[in-house]
Amino acid sequence: MRVHQYVYFALASSQVPAADITARLGIKPDEVTIRGSRHTEPPVPVCHTWRIVCRKPGLTVDEQINQILDRLYAHAYRIGELATELDQIDGSPGSSVLQVVRVFEHPDGEDADLTSPAEDLQILPGQHQLLGWHLETRALEFLRRTHAELDIDEYAYG
Repeated sequence: MRVHQYVYFALASSQVPAADITARLGIKPDEVTIRGSRHTEPPVPVCHTWRIVCRKPGLTVDEQINQILDRLYAHAYRIGELATELDQIDGSPGSSVLQVVRVFEHPDGEDADLTSPAEDLQILPGQHQLLGWHLETRALEFLRRTHAELDIDEYAYG
């Protein structure tokens, strides 16, 4: 089995552009989207987004999350304040999200490492080293401070 995965933290708004979010936070995003940049009626994408992304291969999901937290944790309260404002401007909650995306059998994914970590153990097919992850206390606190939802999407390629 091959696994391709990445994690991002995003702030999204139907009204406030990513450039304004950048100016407020003073943190340059890795990626942005512009509402209606692909189609205007109906608008696609449906909102502006500001993202910090980890696509580093070889890391588990919790390691990828920690890469993002290393960059943003010190700013969590300010991000949470802005998320609250964005929710009020847009009239609905959900402007802040920590997103996990995994695609199984993706051609760009990583193969399972079937070498044994210990002499008496045997790794069987399907026991991919990237499967399984957890959220540490710091990650849970970050979600609380930023008022973020945790969204996990898993797909099969093809």
